[in-house]
Amino acid sequence: MRRHARRGEAGRKVSKVPGERGAASAHAASAERAAPSVRGADVGRRIGVGLMYGLWKPRVLGAWRVPAAGPVILAVNHSHNVDGPMVMGVAPRPTHFLIKKEAFVGPLGPFLRGIGQLQVDRSTVDRTAITDALAVLREGGVLGIFPEGTRGDGDFASLRAGLAYFAVRSGAPIVPVAVLGSTERDGRLIRHLPPLRSRVDVVFGDPFEAGDSSGRRTRKALDEATVRIQERLTAHLENARRLTGR
Repeated sequence: MRRHARRGEAGRKVSKVPGERGAASAHAASAERAAPSVRGADVGRRIGVGLMYGLWKPRVLGAWRVPAAGPVILAVNHSHNVDGPMVMGVAPRPTHFLIKKEAFVGPLGPFLRGIGQLQVDRSTVDRTAITDALAVLREGGVLGIFPEGTRGDGDFASLRAGLAYFAVRSGAPIVPVAVLGSTERDGRLIRHLPPLRSRVDVVFGDPFEAGDSSGRRTRKALDEATVRIQERLTAHLENARRLTGR
């Protein structure tokens, strides 16, 4: 069942983020822990390219907006299971996604870890996931996040605070990404997936900074950053819909 956002502050959903002590310990640990494999993420990107372009017809707009180097956070709307693999396959750089731990079952677990993806427990403050994500950004990599926390309408109406935390803590710019067309209808040959060879649009937006330049990392600063982020993500989604006619 989809969880509904609290009312107020543009529908922002507040979830747990590390306190000052927890944030400090996660940040210190990230300085010691090795970043997830960039080579693995590159392999994952190559696999994604083959699968996504082989099964569907991605139309990619604005990929040039993703900075060519340095830490970046891709904030992706999430309405279908194919959204993550689609972005992984069409993004111009290898991407490490934070993926719910429930996906790491059976042989899929070692595979996802092998291609540089990050397991996260959404029911608690997962310090291992925080440490791994910060390590990706510290090493100048690309971190992929579904800021809504779970699949829904894909409209950025309800954001968790994790995106603001990673952006403010690392200083990495956020690139909004809209995936459109993955939920328009189910395929006839493979249920619960978009029809084979159908068009799926992926629209990358302009990078922006989440912080207010004050350097504050308080809970209030994160709440304010979350509101700013939601405004930018929502505006990008509306623009992407106009561009694609969806």
